Amino acid sequence: MVHILVGCETALSQGRYRWRHDKVLCALGDILERERQKIASDQYISHQRRGETTSPQEDQKEPPPSSTILRDDGGPGRLLLPQVVQTSLRPDAVVWFEEASKVNLIELTVPWEDGCEEAYERKATKYQDLVEQCSDKGWQTWLFPVEVGCRGFPAQSEWKMLTALGIAGRERKAAVRRLGEAAERESCWLWNRREELSWGPGGDGWHDRELKFARTVIFTVEEINRDTKLLPGVTLGYKLYDGCGDENLIRAAVEAVNGGDSRDCTGRIQALLGHSSSGLSKDINIILSPLSIPQVSHFSTCACLSDKRLYPTFFRTVPSDRFQITALVQFLKFFDWRWLGIIFSEDLYADQGTAEFTKEAMKMGICVEYRLPFSMTSPLIQSKLDAIVQTLRKSSSKVVLLFMSLSFTKLFLSEMENYNITGKQWLGSESWITQADLASVERKYILQGAMGFALPQASIPGLGEFLLSLKPSDEPQSDIIKAYWEKFFDCSFSPSNTSAMCSGTEDLKTVSSDYTDVTHFRPENNVYKAVYLVAYALHTLLECRNGSNPTTGKPCVNKNDVQPKLVLEHIKYVNFTTQNGAKVFFDENGDSVAQYDLVNWQMKGDGSVEIVNIGHYDTSFPAGKTFKLKENIKIVWGANSNEVPRSVCREPCPLGTRKAINKFKPVCCFDCFECPVGTISNQTNSPDCLICPPEFWPNEKKDRCCPKPIEYLSYKEVMGALLTGFGCVGVFLSLLTLIIFLAHKETPIVKANNSELSFLLLFSLTLCFLCSLTFISRPSEWSCMLRHTAFGITFVLCISCVLCKTIVVLMAFRATLPGSSVMKWFGPTQQRLSVLTFTLIQVVICILWLTISPPFPKMNLKYYKEKIILECALGSVVGFWAVLSYIGLLAVLCFILAFLARKLPGSFNEAKLITFSMLIFCAVWITFIPAYVSSPGKFTVAVEIFAILASSFGLLACIFFPKCVIIIFRPEQNSKKHMMGKIPPRNI
Repeated sequence: MVHILVGCETALSQGRYRWRHDKVLCALGDILERERQKIASDQYISHQRRGETTSPQEDQKEPPPSSTILRDDGGPGRLLLPQVVQTSLRPDAVVWFEEASKVNLIELTVPWEDGCEEAYERKATKYQDLVEQCSDKGWQTWLFPVEVGCRGFPAQSEWKMLTALGIAGRERKAAVRRLGEAAERESCWLWNRREELSWGPGGDGWHDRELKFARTVIFTVEEINRDTKLLPGVTLGYKLYDGCGDENLIRAAVEAVNGGDSRDCTGRIQALLGHSSSGLSKDINIILSPLSIPQVSHFSTCACLSDKRLYPTFFRTVPSDRFQITALVQFLKFFDWRWLGIIFSEDLYADQGTAEFTKEAMKMGICVEYRLPFSMTSPLIQSKLDAIVQTLRKSSSKVVLLFMSLSFTKLFLSEMENYNITGKQWLGSESWITQADLASVERKYILQGAMGFALPQASIPGLGEFLLSLKPSDEPQSDIIKAYWEKFFDCSFSPSNTSAMCSGTEDLKTVSSDYTDVTHFRPENNVYKAVYLVAYALHTLLECRNGSNPTTGKPCVNKNDVQPKLVLEHIKYVNFTTQNGAKVFFDENGDSVAQYDLVNWQMKGDGSVEIVNIGHYDTSFPAGKTFKLKENIKIVWGANSNEVPRSVCREPCPLGTRKAINKFKPVCCFDCFECPVGTISNQTNSPDCLICPPEFWPNEKKDRCCPKPIEYLSYKEVMGALLTGFGCVGVFLSLLTLIIFLAHKETPIVKANNSELSFLLLFSLTLCFLCSLTFISRPSEWSCMLRHTAFGITFVLCISCVLCKTIVVLMAFRATLPGSSVMKWFGPTQQRLSVLTFTLIQVVICILWLTISPPFPKMNLKYYKEKIILECALGSVVGFWAVLSYIGLLAVLCFILAFLARKLPGSFNEAKLITFSMLIFCAVWITFIPAYVSSPGKFTVAVEIFAILASSFGLLACIFFPKCVIIIFRPEQNSKKHMMGKIPPRNI
């Protein structure tokens, strides 16, 4: 208490102690004024403001005064003592008697009582030189350092000063008492506002809002007493306490215990309404809880008060900060503001509120970049303000939550006017967000677009007229009403030269203040509901049907037997609707339904503001519908933005990336990494990337799994078209050769070496070329079986024909030898049977392959990750390689036989051509094996087609093209003589 009342540097720097000093000085001036009026007109005491240069003799309308009082009321300039001395010192009051050349210097101090002697010595030393200067001018000078204890205790210096000025007896006692009361009253206001930082110029410590609350209680009680249905036969009474300081709280508790002076009411109080401050409400409930006296607060919002273990008798009609915090978190989530800063006041309301907000915000993925306190201690104000300003300028968050009580907010905004902080969207707590008097031109860059949840507007019929009809005559014994009246109209009920006299009939409608603002009611509605709550609890308690209470089933209670603990019990059952439609009931924590208006500050060029309701929050609505923004409503945004500001530490990870928490940063400052190959993320801030199904592959953005493109050798692509073209050319050349041979089938060169085998070989080559076409196009079950079996059978047919032709060449050479009969063992019939036999063997192998495990179409997902290779699986690998091995066996055998016949006479040089063709055939297929195994996808098919075409073209070119050249271009060589070697052959 010593620190708050006399030792706080913040209070000193803000002028709080000066304000109290001036109030006591005003009381002293009024005392001297009354004494002046009692003195004869030739010895009256007049007042002159400090700094005035006009001497009393210049006033021609009144006789020259023999005494003058000059009071230091805080004006600027040097203090002039006319006809005495000029000095820069500023004594609080100067009384001089010009005819007697006497001067009295009065210096007032309002110290802690233990410091009166020290204050006396200090002031005596300070003004000693001034006393000597006045004495040197021929004036008899007396110095009166006067100490009035801050708690109202008088010092001896008071008595001495009053006696010296001619005030004695009862008047002196009354004067001492009045000075003490003034000091005590103003110290009480200083104590009551100890948690409030704001103390603007001219602040007088009187809370207009608290007077409004008190008058609302009176209005509501009178309204209830007029209601014939509510509490019939019972009249409610009330007693209003000055909630200033601990002493009054203790006095209220004592009153609750023994009833005190209840005047017209009988018994002790049944419930206590208040306090507005959460801290004071805690102190009150600690006193009342052991007595089972219910306490109902209209403005204490600290969530800590919901703890029924610590505050079992506490209820409130204002929502707990827990609901405000939940509403703020939902509001931030609605606009996707996930990165913000918090500036809060160092008091219970803001400290616990912001701590709880931080926890709830983290649950919803909202991060707090900084949480800075605004201190009320003078040495720390500037340092912490500098830290706040520096942080605001460097921070990346665009949203700032200003969680402060009203008084802290006033001081904070007044300090922030000196800094150009722009680009921020400010949010406010309900304690200040509806205070339009905070607006000014200098604060427009801060408050423009500010948002926050406020207590809902309410209409209370008749309350506005009741508040504005207040007159001092309504409460003639109330010094508080008189003090408010003097403040509202800048007048005084005591005679004074410094202010006009109050008539008591002034019209409050001409005053602009919190009290006279009756355009809407927000916290007043909570006061209204609080009074009705107690009334309905009493009504429920006193109900009686068939000898028992219908609510509890217990025996009926007479109104004379009502006790606070019974009222407390029935408050828990209360569920009613007031006359203005407000619903009131409580949960298990003593909290009522939480309802808020979301308001938006829309400032004008002149610095005034229109606070617009843009949404609401109501916990009585179903989950998910508690917060709703109004439709088609104009919203003004902060940060000079024409659209919803963005406030995130990191923009959400886009589709195709995953979110990774950085352990060195807040969870909102995450990292985004691109999804690995083959995975996607189809939502923002995805914690993991999803693997696409085997048949799907991510698109380029990696936000969707698309069906993999199916790849196979198609006629439409270049490679497929080229191979098709070569195959068709092969078919054409084979048919062309066949036609040529048919047209010249009677010529020697066609007849040689069994023309029948030649025709069969050309047919088989045609089939080989056609067989290559079955490998092109989309594989199907039938095409897969056809391509491999057709390939195997046609090639065996082809090689069988070549093999037989080779054997025929060898046999023909043997037959030309004398006495040889070899040809009869390998005549045309044997040749046909040989070709048939060789071919049937391959047919059997193919049948076994198709029967046991036939080829089938298969989607190959291994070669490529991003596409599907549609190919023909071999089914039985053994069957495939058996087919190839059999072809290879016949080809090797044919090559060996042809190689043995290479040196036969020139008439039989077909053996050389067969040798060369078999060499090409074997080279192609030997090369085919590693190429086939290593080629991926459709290139495997292309390699197989190439091998078929290359070997087929090799056979066609090597065996038939030389004969076609002779038939067409060298017909002279196509003769029997030439074939028998009688005409020397010419080189081709």
